[in-house]
Amino acid sequence: SSNRTEPSPLTFTLTGIPGLPMSSSWIALPLCCLYLLMLLGNCTLLWMIKTDHSLHTPMYYFLSMLAMTDLGLSLSTLPTMLAIFWFESTSLRLEACIVQMYFIHSFSAIESGVLVAMAFDRFIAICHPLHYISVLSSSLVLKAGGVIFMRGICVVLPVAVLIKKMPFCRSHVLSHSFCLHQDMLRLVCGDVKVNSLYGLTAVILTKGLDSLIIFLSYTMIIRAILNIVSRGARAKAFNTCISHLTAILFFYIPLIGLSITHRFGKHLPPLTHTLLADAYLLVPPVLNPLVYSWKTKQIRRRIFLLLCWRRT
Repeated sequence: SSNRTEPSPLTFTLTGIPGLPMSSSWIALPLCCLYLLMLLGNCTLLWMIKTDHSLHTPMYYFLSMLAMTDLGLSLSTLPTMLAIFWFESTSLRLEACIVQMYFIHSFSAIESGVLVAMAFDRFIAICHPLHYISVLSSSLVLKAGGVIFMRGICVVLPVAVLIKKMPFCRSHVLSHSFCLHQDMLRLVCGDVKVNSLYGLTAVILTKGLDSLIIFLSYTMIIRAILNIVSRGARAKAFNTCISHLTAILFFYIPLIGLSITHRFGKHLPPLTHTLLADAYLLVPPVLNPLVYSWKTKQIRRRIFLLLCWRRT
């Protein structure tokens, strides 16, 4: 018989909301309501787009991609969030943490790509309306969705592979209720130059490039709208962009804030990091369906008809 013992698997300790008890129902119940609202809103949006043939257009195909991405992003954080606030379970093994980190960052990259596709849709619809149907064909929309999905998967994969090989010999306490690459990298005791450089490159090639394309698209969109003579037509054209602009703000403002605080805000209280991370991952999936349901006439009419049918 051998006296050697197998080393215990590396585990991380996740953090709830600093300063508040994890078992507090004031946190758990609103959190569950947010996830239920997210599931209901995005699933309803997908169901309406699938069943209503008048919504089978490129804009709504991209909207369905956004809804599916929001579902994936939220479901990636759901297991650890519920484990912490409902069952007070804060331990997570390294392998599970890497898997969660991979899906969070992959769906985040995919959502950024979908927002670019939606900006291109608005650009063609406003700047080249006569070519809208011929340019945004069903095959192009399908190919664009495949490219966006594959980019999110492939770009983030080396991040997970690289961090799997790193030694963790410091404190294993993470700053959030889920695993993020920046947070895990902070606990590595080896040389992280390659990880940091590739992580930065991946962000630039996805969210950095995407934000630049969105900015250029809306520069041309605004220029085209201002050239419209009729004030009513100008307002109508701009109104078609409000939902997409709101989704962009919901996604990029918390993302930029989280990136800045991770790099330069180490002196800030832990609650700031936690709230920004939660806003980055929870706010867009919850609010996007509400915004599109309210601002999109076809979806709003379909919801109204559905509610009237249920009452009768």
